[in-house]
Amino acid sequence: MPHQQKLRSVLEANHLAFTQTTHTAAFTAREVASVEHLPAREVAKTVVLFGDGGFRMIVIPANKLVDFQEVRLALGLSHVRLATEEELSKLFPDCELGAMPAVGNMYDLPVYLDSSLAAEPEIVFNAGTHREAIHMRTADYRRLVSPTVVSLARAETPRHGW
Repeated sequence: MPHQQKLRSVLEANHLAFTQTTHTAAFTAREVASVEHLPAREVAKTVVLFGDGGFRMIVIPANKLVDFQEVRLALGLSHVRLATEEELSKLFPDCELGAMPAVGNMYDLPVYLDSSLAAEPEIVFNAGTHREAIHMRTADYRRLVSPTVVSLARAETPRHGW
């Protein structure tokens, strides 16, 4: 079953209100926010990390960056790195590369939700493709995924042209 159907089935089976939208191809969470006309703080950036022998899913707002020092401390890891594209394709074989949804529990991955995104009333995340997104209440997302809520992200530093 394609991932989008599987995800919809899980959401419907749990009686969760959600909408699924289709948009032009967007390859970053910031691009999703732009094409969906949403504030970046409501759009989930799904990041998969490998550390101390296992994979973990980190879900942060699109307008923030993973703070690897915070991740190591919060998760009690001695080493952490981003998953490679090859690892992602094996972990999420039914999703387009880089479009995995923020539902790691569907893939037996522990999920860690950044506290700033957890405080938002709505959450939006990829539905397994670069053209589809799921919109739902953050409270419903938390009931579905049961993520550990921790501080994992930091604000982006402004880039200067000099």
